[in-house]
Amino acid sequence: MCSENVRLNASNPLPAPGTLLVDTSRADRVGEFRGVAGPYWSLRPVGGGAEWEVEPRHVRPAVLMEQLRARTARLNARSRGEVL
Repeated sequence: MCSENVRLNASNPLPAPGTLLVDTSRADRVGEFRGVAGPYWSLRPVGGGAEWEVEPRHVRPAVLMEQLRARTARLNARSRGEVL
């Protein structure tokens, strides 16, 4: 998982794999950037699970509080013995 966030702009159009992003079209759901699938970006839940696709215009970088919340949820799931 990438520990830093990147600013999305014209000189760096794609974030690095593992960057935490927020999908604003799905109630600000946080996911790790996995790659590009046609015109969509693939995001994966931080705690594991099925990837989903989102239009890049509905994605923004996760702020620090969102990153911490997502990572804490992942660690809690791992401590409960959930398969990640």
